[in-house]
Amino acid sequence: MVVATKGGLRKDGDTLHRDASARWLREGVDSSLRNLRTDYIDLYQVHWPDPKTPVEETGRVLADLVREGKIRHAGVSNYTPRQMADLAQYVPVETDQPPYHMFHRDIEAEILPYAAQNDIGVLVYGPLAHGLLSGTMTPRTTFAADDWRGSSSDFKGEKFARDLELVERLKQYAASHEITLPQLAVAWTISNPAVDVAIVGARHPSHLDDPVAAADIPLSALDRDEIDAILLDAVEVVGPAPEAMP
Repeated sequence: MVVATKGGLRKDGDTLHRDASARWLREGVDSSLRNLRTDYIDLYQVHWPDPKTPVEETGRVLADLVREGKIRHAGVSNYTPRQMADLAQYVPVETDQPPYHMFHRDIEAEILPYAAQNDIGVLVYGPLAHGLLSGTMTPRTTFAADDWRGSSSDFKGEKFARDLELVERLKQYAASHEITLPQLAVAWTISNPAVDVAIVGARHPSHLDDPVAAADIPLSALDRDEIDAILLDAVEVVGPAPEAMP
């Protein structure tokens, strides 16, 4: 079992702030060690780049935490190649955790090639496009007041309707291969050879059935080409930044 967690976000009242300062990252590690009841964390990741904290400060505290044995490896999330290279001057950056799914593919241009060139593991999040690829949403879907999707243009209006039409086509494609849409979505994500891990959320053990099954579903280059053809008119689903989280 590998224990991985993230730090670098601080809540002030109802607002989330990026905070990759030495003090806050160290507090986050100590808190995680207590909450997880473990002596060390295998992988500790900086949740978002913090423009207010010098990269040297972030890098040096991560290196110190590795030397102290509190964490074994340091990684990042939502970093650009340039930001990873800057941080790597002070601590080895061993993993990156970017968003990646059928409706958000910008990491294919620069991040995945950079990670491959520098032997950085890639753990992608959001393979179900924040629920869009669950196959359960309709144009009448509403969200709770504390759900960021309720105020996001990704999940309302014409943009949402256009993507839902493509979701129906993807659902039909999945059915023709005798699998579910969520299985297709996760299988598509990990079929990219540059992706090492797909992170999925679950509120109940049964929610893991589709993702686990997806690990054994091979997608060929032809399959990916056919899916690309369906997605030609897709509208990108960007997802949230911490500043937009309720």
